[in-house]
Amino acid sequence: MQATRLTLMCHGRTAAQKAARFGLDEPLDTGWLAKRPGIGREYRNVRHLLCGPELRARQTAALLGDEPQTIQALADCDFGQWRGLSVDELLKTEPQLLQAWRDDPDAAPHGGESVSRLCRRVGDWLATLENTPGHYLAVTHPFVIRAALVNVLGCPMATLNRIDIEPLGVVDLRFNEVWRLRLQEPA
Repeated sequence: MQATRLTLMCHGRTAAQKAARFGLDEPLDTGWLAKRPGIGREYRNVRHLLCGPELRARQTAALLGDEPQTIQALADCDFGQWRGLSVDELLKTEPQLLQAWRDDPDAAPHGGESVSRLCRRVGDWLATLENTPGHYLAVTHPFVIRAALVNVLGCPMATLNRIDIEPLGVVDLRFNEVWRLRLQEPA
């Protein structure tokens, strides 16, 4: 049986990302994008192009192909009342709530989605790909990619906050009886 290959790509940089803020449904930073001609050339022939529903994910996916399929499971973590706020602002205004969220994967003091709920959502979606061979390219968000890695590697959920995903960063996963992280040789 042919393996399932899943390439997870982080969307391009946004103003909120640049300012270290929890994401909004904002567009890509056009100045940053202009300095990166030929984004994702090596993925232009992938038959299954997927993306999260947010504008930044859709815009990045559009750079890679004509008709990306929007997948709700690839949506960014819902940060509730913290959308648009920076960690520095929260350290000043809600330090106990921020610390509770960092310490407890089930906590959602912002009124949105907890880390454990995000990890379950992403894990459930990964399971749907296990019996569908082929190469999938999914443009999504750092928190979603982190949740995928936590699931694939069987890490504690607290590990999620120890993984950094840069704009346009790519993670390659393969499923052939089990999910595996595959590190590529540089081109």
